Amino acid sequence: MKIAIMGAMPEEVAPILKRLKDYKTTEYAGNKYYEATYNGVELVIAYSKIGKVFSALTASTMIEHFGAEKLLFSGVAGAVSPKLKVGDLIVATKLAQHDLDITAFGHPFGYVPEGSVFVETDKSLIEISKVVANEMGKSVVEGIIATGDQFVANEDRKNWIGSTFGADALEMEGGSVAVVCDALGVDFFILRAISDAADMDASFSFDEFLETSAKESAEFVMKMVDKIVLSLDNAKN
Repeated sequence: MKIAIMGAMPEEVAPILKRLKDYKTTEYAGNKYYEATYNGVELVIAYSKIGKVFSALTASTMIEHFGAEKLLFSGVAGAVSPKLKVGDLIVATKLAQHDLDITAFGHPFGYVPEGSVFVETDKSLIEISKVVANEMGKSVVEGIIATGDQFVANEDRKNWIGSTFGADALEMEGGSVAVVCDALGVDFFILRAISDAADMDASFSFDEFLETSAKESAEFVMKMVDKIVLSLDNAKN
């Protein structure tokens, strides 16, 4: 079994690499990929850089070139739902691309011919995340995540995304990763920590939040890997 662990920014994978210590670095297709053995499974780790194109390229490479059979993505997102606050964890049940628009041809926002508006995530991985969250004393919210190649800082745009897609959070990579994994038949999981919301405190520091959330997400994801390994072992016995 080979599991891909992915983020968008270097800060999001640094705590995982620090935890592993011993890993092999491979440069491929303009990016760096880190391979390691952990608890009996092979890992390939990378940050994609920001946006749908880079994240799709990285996810495709991890699957097609490095042979990943499952993909776990963690990062940060902006809140759309007023129920989400800074620091909350959201697990995507399904994802859409909010900036994909061929409505001029009679299709709904986010739709591609021969495709669909939403891509659903793997339910078994969501169940594993609930167990991990419970063990860590954390709560995770299940919800819809919308992806687009823009940092949304406009209240009207945010509300439009929320009403059009039923989105709870938005970011810039998850939807494209979902399309790749779905097309290639790879189970995937998207975890996001809410980094900004309508009620943000003026003293909020994104850099500090990113460092803290990256460490927590690394612990969360590695515990998920442990659970995946355990389920594989149980399946063998």
